[in-house]
Formats: sequence, structure tokens, C-alpha cells
Amino acid sequence: MNLIDRMANIDRRWIFLMMGLAVGIPIIVIGLTGRTLPEKATPLAQAAFDVLDDLDPGSKILMAWDFDPASEGELGPMATSFINQCARKGHKMYFIALWPVGAQMIRSSTSRVIGGYYPDLVYGEDWVDLGFKAGNEAVIKTIVTDFEQYFPTDARGTAVGEIPMMSGISSLADFDAIVNASAGYPGSKEWVLYAATPLKMPLVIGCTGVQAPQMYPYVPIQVQGLLGAIKGAAEYESIVNNWVRRDRMREALETGGVPDAKAETLAADFLSEPGAAATWTTGTEAASMTPAAKTELITLATEPTPGIFLEAQRRMGPQLVAHLLMIGLIIAGNVVFFATRRRGGAR
Repeated sequence: MNLIDRMANIDRRWIFLMMGLAVGIPIIVIGLTGRTLPEKATPLAQAAFDVLDDLDPGSKILMAWDFDPASEGELGPMATSFINQCARKGHKMYFIALWPVGAQMIRSSTSRVIGGYYPDLVYGEDWVDLGFKAGNEAVIKTIVTDFEQYFPTDARGTAVGEIPMMSGISSLADFDAIVNASAGYPGSKEWVLYAATPLKMPLVIGCTGVQAPQMYPYVPIQVQGLLGAIKGAAEYESIVNNWVRRDRMREALETGGVPDAKAETLAADFLSEPGAAATWTTGTEAASMTPAAKTELITLATEPTPGIFLEAQRRMGPQLVAHLLMIGLIIAGNVVFFATRRRGGAR
């Protein structure tokens, strides 16, 4: 029996085993090493980042978490990175949910990111959880003109009049941008049709893979940034992580007495070559920095990114290898098919 015959009669259990290894090995390797595959951002992911980055610090961002645990694998990393960018930029975050379990997703993401990495943010002044409201798109249509009608209190039962950051919020038009993480209805399409389009507001969407094709026609007029599935999440995650690291290094350099323009350039250099930070601190340019500041700079340049901000990139590893295996099997199957047909025809 030649190779073609062996491939044509291969036991399907070998294919199952190969797929299991294709998924399992990358998970184990990434888990042990902490290293992820590099992500090259597409224009849509970069645009999503730019929308929030171009706004002045202190801008009011409505964060609508319209998903549940079933879609958390795709949308959870997006939600984490959205909060990470907004918190670092200094935006004020207003969380709402049109899905019942969305309230749980708000609590989960804010406790992990804000509670774990931005403890200096004050509830009611820097971020607020307004909770879930039933009504689907009726909620959006109403808050376009009267926000307090649906949200008279926050998720903790505190009247909005007693929450400092709710001062001046009377309608959806008082926000500077909308960020929506959506797994279906009600979600992205409703925010496009009933909020972003009539108000001409910047809208950034993170959605599941099956929902993304429905959103592409709205780009770039009604939707300025779009993240589709885990791939879009990984790209955006990479952009945000690099920006946060660079910004923290720039801040450390400026605090140490390095001029603003020079600090920006050095931070970008250290981002691309982390080992250069240790060498630079021994030179004359770093003379104004204290030993503690130098140590902090080296740590910022070389320390690994916390795992919470790498979830999407970690999940891309097994997905990539599994997809490559599938492509290889499809090609092999076609080779066997045509080879067998040709041999049969010759007889």
C-alpha cells in the first residue's frame, strides 16, 4: 500500500489526536513560558484604539456590556482592554448593560482591572456601575433624550444626584463616545441605529465573530472602530499593552527629570528593545534620575505583562495552530482525492 492509499484510509482517530495536540501543545507552551505570538494590528483595531486615545483625559465614555458568560471567551479580553485604556487615559467610565447577565460581566471586569491595577480610581468620581436595565432598544431610545428616566440610581441603589460624575449627564448626548461589547440582540446594531447614527457620536464596537459581518457596512461612518472575535481582541490587546507600557516608561522618565520630547523617544526605544533601558541608566543622560527611578524604569521595560491583559493573545496560539492543521488536512485531502481519481481513470 503506497502513501496515497494510506492517507485515503487513515483512521479518523489519528485526525482527532492531531487536533487535540494542535490545541493542547500551544496552551501548555504558552502557559509555561508566558510568551505569546506577535500580533499585527489591522486598521479596524487601530481605529478602535485611536477613537479613545484622541479624546482628552476626563472624557465621558459610556461602556455598554451586552454579553454573558457564554461569549466571555471572545468579549471578556476586549472588555478588559477597553477598561485598561480608558483608565490609563484618565477617562470617566459609565457602565451599563442591556443583558441581564451583563451586570455580572461589569462587576467581573471592573473588579479585575480597576480593583487590581487602578485602585486609585474613585467610584462615583472616575467610574460608575449603573447596572442592567430591561427594555432592549427602548432603553437606548429613551436615554437619547432622558438618561435619568431609566437610570435614576446606580447598581448599588445610590441616587444619581448623589454621584459626582453624574452631574451634567441628562441625555446620551452628554457623553463623548460609546464603547459596546456585544454578543447579539440587543447590542451593537441597536447602538448604531438608535444612538450613534442620530447623535453622530463616536462608537467603538467589540463583537463576536458571527456578528462582525453585520457590522462591517457601518464602518467607518457610524462605527469608527470594530473588533471582531478573538482575533480583533488580540490585536487591540497588543496595541493597548504596548501603549500602556510606553506611557508608564515616559512618565517615569519625565518624573526623573528627562525632558518631555526626549522621554517620549526613549520610551519608544525601550519598548522595541527592553534591554536598552538598563544600558541607558548607566550613561550621563540618566544622571538626573535617582537609583530608585532607574530601577523602576528597568522594571517597566522588562517586566512581563500581567496575564489578565494577555488573554486574547494567549488564545490566539492554539487557534492559529489548529487552523494551520485544518488547512493542511484540507490540502492533503484534495491531493488524495485527485490522485485517486486520476489513478482510477487511468485504469
